[in-house]
Amino acid sequence: MERILYVPLDTAALAMGADAVADAFRAEAARRGLGLRLVRNGSRGLHWLEPLVEIATPAGRIAYGPVTPEDVPAILDAAWPDGAPNTPDGTHHPLCHGPTEDIPFLKKQERLTFARVGLIDPLSIPDYQAHGGFAGLGKALGMTPGAIVDIVTESGLRGRGGAAFPTGIKWRTVLQTPAEQKYIVCNADEGDSGTFSDRMLMEGDPYALIEGMTIAGLAVGATRGYLYVRSEYPQAERILTGALQAAREAGWLGDDIQGSGRAFDIELRRGAGAYICGEETSLLESLEGRRGLVRAKPPLPAVRGLFGCPTVINNVISLATAPFILAQGANAYRDFGMGRSRGTLPFQLAGNIRHGGLVEKAFGLTLRELLFDFGGGSASGRPLRAIQVGGPLGAYLPESQWDTPLDYEAFIAISAMLGHGGVVAFDDTADMAALAEYAMEFCAIESCGKCTPCRIGSVRGTEVIRAIRDGQDREARAELLHDLCDTMMAGSLCALGGMTPYPVLSALRHFPEDFGLAAEPALHTA
Repeated sequence: MERILYVPLDTAALAMGADAVADAFRAEAARRGLGLRLVRNGSRGLHWLEPLVEIATPAGRIAYGPVTPEDVPAILDAAWPDGAPNTPDGTHHPLCHGPTEDIPFLKKQERLTFARVGLIDPLSIPDYQAHGGFAGLGKALGMTPGAIVDIVTESGLRGRGGAAFPTGIKWRTVLQTPAEQKYIVCNADEGDSGTFSDRMLMEGDPYALIEGMTIAGLAVGATRGYLYVRSEYPQAERILTGALQAAREAGWLGDDIQGSGRAFDIELRRGAGAYICGEETSLLESLEGRRGLVRAKPPLPAVRGLFGCPTVINNVISLATAPFILAQGANAYRDFGMGRSRGTLPFQLAGNIRHGGLVEKAFGLTLRELLFDFGGGSASGRPLRAIQVGGPLGAYLPESQWDTPLDYEAFIAISAMLGHGGVVAFDDTADMAALAEYAMEFCAIESCGKCTPCRIGSVRGTEVIRAIRDGQDREARAELLHDLCDTMMAGSLCALGGMTPYPVLSALRHFPEDFGLAAEPALHTA
């Protein structure tokens, strides 16, 4: 009897030697004459266990990890004792974690958007359909554009790229804007530090994104889509290229989708390698072949976007969530979450954390629960001190704020943001003044240079923080830094300059001792 073995092809797994592990299993199985079919799947998101190898058994998949090529013979001995394929599942092996679905990190999640990631062969359309794929698009093909927009609006889905703008409102604006040509643009330029959910989705379930973009096209009357993929994601680009071709051959993209008479196709474009191109208007400039400079708004891209046409610009996770909503209904998604934050968000645990990886959970759990119930505390064993949520523009949160619910509005209330869901942990050895300086310097390096508050403010801000760290008139310079941050937040053209003050001011407010200050200046204590 043939056994199926899964070895991830996800970038994180490859970095830990997954290709060598796969080769070792093939060679050892051939040497033993074992019936083994090896499937390269996406990552389950348990990054501390990569490469995570799974063996299919009658009782479900059994997980082993982290596996090296040297571990392969012993794992085969445990899973196939005496060469018999129907004998014990190998749970006595020291690297065995038992049934994959029972691993607490995974079992406690609510995987809606990531339901198939790690389960399927990413390039197999039959595998995708066997796990519910294209059900949402099948329904959408029988609906009017307005009805598709209605169900997405009712679901409460908001943009998962960071701005959290209601997806249904954006789609309705494009639908109601008359034009001969409209576009769907997927922003897959995932540049925030400590984030990887877009990459994991594209590498582990590319058809979900293709299906979501097609649904968006049907919803607004667009016949063409562009997938703008970060240049540092060659594996995602390779997988998406194969998936797009297979989708065309199977009739899920093209001039006549599944004989419906409705058209939509997608072109993949490689990103320009600039952080600022993650900003939607800068991305449009890059797509049009120009330098990635931020555009002034209005007009909004939904009215005048790519090539001057009405354009939906959404993040990978936003678009890949649409198939679930169309297939299961608005209520099935809206029933998760809290307040105006409906559904789930794939949180990404990184930094000094024991169990780093992806956690898809409904809005409403606390940061403390995420850090300890899933992350297991610090990797160093030292106390955690500060957590940056939302990428390099996110605030540094002290322990006193870790019980805040992970909810868009709750985070705004504490001058923070959820952003793309990146969570980077720092223990008590972190120098928060150095991290604040890095935030300003990052902005200076990545600024497109179009507006003065960002272009000049970030350079001056870096200089001021360095002077404070050097002990030069600290109190007065701290006041100056506050004033500079106010100017950047109020006057910058986009979120890069407008939100760089978040990490700077939070470090100054919550960790003044690292700046050599007794407390932040009294003028700003409110």
